[in-house]
Amino acid sequence: MPAHIVRNTVADPAFPLGNGELHDICDDILDALGIGDAEFSLKLVNDKGIALLNEEFLGCSGPTNVLSFPARSEGEEGPYIGEIALSVDTLAREVRLYGQDEREHLVRLLAHAVLHLAGYDHGEEMDGLTDLAVAAVGLSSEGA
Repeated sequence: MPAHIVRNTVADPAFPLGNGELHDICDDILDALGIGDAEFSLKLVNDKGIALLNEEFLGCSGPTNVLSFPARSEGEEGPYIGEIALSVDTLAREVRLYGQDEREHLVRLLAHAVLHLAGYDHGEEMDGLTDLAVAAVGLSSEGA
């Protein structure tokens, strides 16, 4: 399976965070982005866990929604592309705060993180590929 899922917290049952569904979402995202042979780790954490990672690796204080840690340098090859940390607390808070669909926001965050692992940076190309991944999972392409 392309995504190795590590659970370091309990998720809100309203979100599509079961292992089977997460694996399907990750497979669909990788296929939509043309990197179906890639592998990564997905760590589900709470706000405290992601705040610690945010401080340690980026020097930023407080929680964020998702962080990406690429495993390979530019030009390196291999199926393992890195690790994603997703705060299930921030995911739930953002969905409620912005009135977003739970599944769509999850897919958008994961696609964004996978694109960082694949070497993309913020901008129009990344936004377009994120929309493509969201559409591939059967969701609308409206912005998050």
